Amino acid sequence: MILQTSPLNNALVATVQIKEGNMALADEFKTELLTLIDNGNQYIIINFEHVIYVDSSFLGALVSALKHAMNKGADIAVVGLNKDIKSLFQLVRLDKVFKIYTSAQQALNGA
Repeated sequence: MILQTSPLNNALVATVQIKEGNMALADEFKTELLTLIDNGNQYIIINFEHVIYVDSSFLGALVSALKHAMNKGADIAVVGLNKDIKSLFQLVRLDKVFKIYTSAQQALNGA
């Protein structure tokens, strides 16, 4: 299990419990996210505070989950990115696709 979930008001915080998001874990990550979306969660805040590295396949799984969420009328926000991962999001322009916040509370408030 990659994601540990906890409710936060009208959202669900899904904390990534691994240090490295890579190709070996991308499919499991995507499956867990799709399950959360299919279970009716309308706003999922993905917390990357424990993650120190992600590769393109892991980011691809995240983008795929966002597309699925949008088709279901749901949304995904991202929080807790370290400096390197945030730079990667900016490099591949995912900062234009995902709402990125510092904390789950900020994501909840739409800061």
